Amino acid sequence: MTDFIQDTPLRVAGREFRSRLLVGTGKYRDFDEAGAAITASGAEVVTFAVRRTNLGQDASAPNLLDVVSPERYTLLPNTAGCFTAQDAVRTCRLARELLDGHNLVKLEVLGDESTLYPNVVETLAAAETLVNDSFDVMVYTSDDPIVARELERLGCCAVMPLGSLIGSGHGIQNPYNIRLIIEQANVPVLIDAGIGTASEAAQAMELGCDGVLMNSAIAHARQSVLMASAMRQAVSAGREAFLAGRMPRRREAEASSPMAGRINA
Repeated sequence: MTDFIQDTPLRVAGREFRSRLLVGTGKYRDFDEAGAAITASGAEVVTFAVRRTNLGQDASAPNLLDVVSPERYTLLPNTAGCFTAQDAVRTCRLARELLDGHNLVKLEVLGDESTLYPNVVETLAAAETLVNDSFDVMVYTSDDPIVARELERLGCCAVMPLGSLIGSGHGIQNPYNIRLIIEQANVPVLIDAGIGTASEAAQAMELGCDGVLMNSAIAHARQSVLMASAMRQAVSAGREAFLAGRMPRRREAEASSPMAGRINA
């Protein structure tokens, strides 16, 4: 009997994770719903918008850390809402102060408010500054293989191309570019943005992505906790399918049972 392939952990900037699903905390009705969905997702990395999240700055408001304990999860502060490199760098430095020197961040610098598409020029500038300032930078970017390669060259520890526009739920619109990014990368590649349902999460993993980050697909589902569980299983199944290696596509049918040796009536 053939032994099953033993998968390796997801490794990002010297950290190891069993789960390849990363989740966000925004767009839920409240922190209780977010906490239940995060638990159901099996995620170990949880991202949050530094500019929109209370980490204790306001003692009278709910604190994210009461739901997402740093002892249980790896926190991934992100720069959502930043439209310039300067603002993104400032936000990451604020997160490091609030989290006692935490240096793993998710960089995103947006181009405009209508599409939330990444501004790659500002992203490259911010990435260079943050890497030089000893941050471990996971970076949201377009699905341009050349930009992805340059971000890796600058020292980003993970490249995170969009599948489609943030919050759109349109799935992966350009799988060919995603595959090109994966083939050239020497750091983890994670789909970030656009996933809408479990089959799309599985597709990302079957392409060879190292992980998937999502928020809206879970938070906007009719039953967010159930969708979180579905996404956990989809990412796991997609990863196993990638490791197993799909059958080749054929132009003609091929019977499952061979004709040779058939017992004739």
